[in-house]
Amino acid sequence: MLTTPATRPLEPGELGDALALLAREPLAGAFVTARVIESGLDPRLLGGELWGWYHRGRLRSLCFSGANLVPLHAGPAALRAFAERALAEGRRCTSIVGPAPATAALWAHLEPHWGPARAVRAHQPLMATSSPPPPGITPDPLVRPMRKDEMDLVLPAAVAMFTEEVGVSPLSAEDGGLAYQSRVAETVGTGRCFARVEDGRIVFKAEIGAVTPHTCQLTGVWTAPDRRRTGLAAAGLATVVRHALTTWAPVVSLYVNDYNAPALALYRRLGFTTAGALMSVLF
Repeated sequence: MLTTPATRPLEPGELGDALALLAREPLAGAFVTARVIESGLDPRLLGGELWGWYHRGRLRSLCFSGANLVPLHAGPAALRAFAERALAEGRRCTSIVGPAPATAALWAHLEPHWGPARAVRAHQPLMATSSPPPPGITPDPLVRPMRKDEMDLVLPAAVAMFTEEVGVSPLSAEDGGLAYQSRVAETVGTGRCFARVEDGRIVFKAEIGAVTPHTCQLTGVWTAPDRRRTGLAAAGLATVVRHALTTWAPVVSLYVNDYNAPALALYRRLGFTTAGALMSVLF
């Protein structure tokens, strides 16, 4: 039986403490940090709960519990506490994702009860750059932010990317994909979905996901299968990275599956370097 250290959901009055702790993992915690900043820890806006683990009355570790379960700055005692809380509340997440060592330890507690997972990606390099792409890669002038009235173009590409990456269609969710479509619409509406359109369809797409004062996260990178290995991705990403560094944050970060050798090589060409590793457990 797991022990029960002091853990509870954070309240809006603890926003400063939460942000100070999140700043210790600015890249790995970008998604959670963005949610916390946007919501001010208002549970109606957060999209879940932010659990805190306290030692001697001080906040020491965090775990976001929503569509994703995300442990951050968490040691063994905190991870045991977070696992116990997750088991008591039942699985509500569709994935567990976070810094690889902490996520592996959390999953070790949860797997006997929640396993088997549909997929476990134990090592996903976390990469970052603070510089524009090198001169040898020319940005694609046809890659641009998509407009709100172009959702009919964006959604098929977004669904194709998600299905290829995760292994299931987001439209197969219990809500019929409404939450996913809402997220895509939000990205488009904030000017953070970039694409190249040819003959009425998207052939390259990338999104700027979470945005914090420290970093913005590159997500949703996809090239139409019939246009791969033609240089579209390199040129398109050069455009997106330049825009991101100019407009959104001083660092662009991303994480990628370690078995995706072509993507790793491309990101390195663009100037990204390894800054850690994440792990994902998919249900």
